[in-house]
Amino acid sequence: MKKFVIASLALLTASAHANLHQISDDAAAYAVDTYQNAQIHTLTNLVSYPTVNQEGVATPTNPDFIGFKALLKMKAAELGFDYQDLGYTVLIGMGQQAEKVTIVTHGDVQPADASKWQQSPFKVDSTSEPGKLIARGTEDDKGAIATALYAMKAIKDQGIKLENRIELMIYLAEESDWAPLEEFMKTYQQPKYAVTIDASYPVVVAEKGWSLIAPTFSGNSDQTSAYVSNLEGGAFVSQIPEDASAILHNATEADIETLNTNIAALKDVKVAVTEVNQGIKVSVKGTSAHSSEPEAGFNAIAHLAEVFKDIELENNSDGQAIEFINQLIGLDLYGKQFGDIAYTHDFMGPMTVSPTLLKRNDSDITLSVNMRRPVGKDETVLKQQIDSALANWQAINQVTLKDTQVIIGTPMLLDSAPHAQALLDIFKYFTGDEDAGFVSIGGGTNAKLFDNAVSFGPSMPGKKYTGHSEHEFITTEQLKLNLKMYTAMMIKLGNM
Repeated sequence: MKKFVIASLALLTASAHANLHQISDDAAAYAVDTYQNAQIHTLTNLVSYPTVNQEGVATPTNPDFIGFKALLKMKAAELGFDYQDLGYTVLIGMGQQAEKVTIVTHGDVQPADASKWQQSPFKVDSTSEPGKLIARGTEDDKGAIATALYAMKAIKDQGIKLENRIELMIYLAEESDWAPLEEFMKTYQQPKYAVTIDASYPVVVAEKGWSLIAPTFSGNSDQTSAYVSNLEGGAFVSQIPEDASAILHNATEADIETLNTNIAALKDVKVAVTEVNQGIKVSVKGTSAHSSEPEAGFNAIAHLAEVFKDIELENNSDGQAIEFINQLIGLDLYGKQFGDIAYTHDFMGPMTVSPTLLKRNDSDITLSVNMRRPVGKDETVLKQQIDSALANWQAINQVTLKDTQVIIGTPMLLDSAPHAQALLDIFKYFTGDEDAGFVSIGGGTNAKLFDNAVSFGPSMPGKKYTGHSEHEFITTEQLKLNLKMYTAMMIKLGNM
């Protein structure tokens, strides 16, 4: 009798799983059939708000963010969800269950240089490249917000019973300031499961730590020999820079010959040389990318420094910055020239080291070097190695840095999250990729602030992540696939 009861329970459990799978399948199909156009329309509206945080303007008082939140509140009411505006954070929820699943995303975006876009970066361009929706925020992260809203709506329409509340968390300063969210998380009840939709598929269980080395160079030129002025490059710290330029003065024939030789050796960027008053302007056009994936772009700042390699420059601020880049970074992506800081991890891969921004303050220049570090090296050891490399460089070049900011971020490796396998199974099912496995990324998401968060999309493996680039887009087909998988994800986690 006991064996019969156990067998009956096993059959009931298997039947329940099979039934849930069919419900999930049907709901995913319904979501796409019913709401594909609606999510594109909502994404278009979300993008129209240029939610770029501005220095000196608090996010909750910024008119663009106020308008963005008003749109979210209206959509929540229209779709039948509860809405909470908590200043820097918006919560949109479905259900009143005691335990919850938190879907983590963000509504702020990086700056965009309008001159680099065929249409306004804050207006969805669906015509320049058919099949693509081009605009700032489409991939990072407003597309994911729109998809999550309509995945929730499809579940609500179908009357699917969930054991856990679904709560969409939209933070509004992820790209610039985590402090308000860190404070918020002190009182936010940790969810049963957390999933960020701000990264890549299949399932991200490891994230490198966002880190920074930012030396400030100070020095003037006596203008008696070759020197560089007007050194500039980059748009923001977390973007591989697309543009960089400088003016070379007092160049000898030998300097010009070296300059031309260096330029001829560069194959991945475009270099323009023009005569200007009292000098030669050198401009480099690279390819922008998210700085968590430096191999996906071509760094204009690093290549500009390479142009001046082996030219003896005066030690003004501009010349110091160029020598620093050439001697400690070069065209390498992994810090192999920067003393002993380079290292790698078997699963997470190597630390990356990228010069991303040059910022001038009168005659001083601050260079931002963005690093993404895996687990595998103690923070104290890495800090000592950075300090040693900086000290050695100053001694060799007889230069004293005015200031150096060093930030060492904490990487995350969470290979035991209880819901990771369920998400991987969903990805395999909807893509047919049976070889898919857990992955690590160079980027850092708000997953780090949760006890057991992993990331699930929205970008596909093997494709360049376009967030933070000057050609950000998401395809209509990707939105469709995301809507299927996010619907299935919410049903699965909602009943785990």
